[in-house]
Order: sequence, then structure tokens, then C-alpha cells
Amino acid sequence: MNLKVSATEVARNLSDLLNRVRYRGERFTVVRGGEDVAEIVPAATGSAVTLGDLKRALASLPPPDEDFLADLERIRAEQPPTEPSWPS
Repeated sequence: MNLKVSATEVARNLSDLLNRVRYRGERFTVVRGGEDVAEIVPAATGSAVTLGDLKRALASLPPPDEDFLADLERIRAEQPPTEPSWPS
């Protein structure tokens, strides 16, 4: 449910409104001068990927073919040596 609140009410009670959004999932439409001007809604959360998820995903991949491995070795061999970029 989307509750309407005045801009003045938001200014006076922002902390309480943010707690209601975060912990109760409430949504608010901010009204100023009789016109909807903004919404206060829960932030979109990305799905967290754990190291276990990554390990399972990598384990499910097929092994690289020999041509791919040979290309990687060739590229690595052609790279010049690198020096640290920090002062000694």
C-alpha cells in the first residue's frame, strides 16, 4: 500500500518514515502543493552471491579445450615482465 504524506510531514518525521520503509516495507508518496512529487520506497537489493555459489557455478562449467589453453599460454608468454608501480 502506498501512503500519501505531505512534504512537511516528511521533514518532521523522516527518521520514522525511513524506519517504516526499511523494517515494514511501507511505501510513501510525498505530496507538495497537492501534487505528487516523490516516492519513498524500499531500496532495490541485488541478489547476494556467496563464495559457495561461485564455486558451484565454476564447477558446473565444462573444462576449456586444448586450443583455448594453448592460446592462454601463448598470450602469457608474450607479455612483458611488469614492474611494481609503487615507489621503492
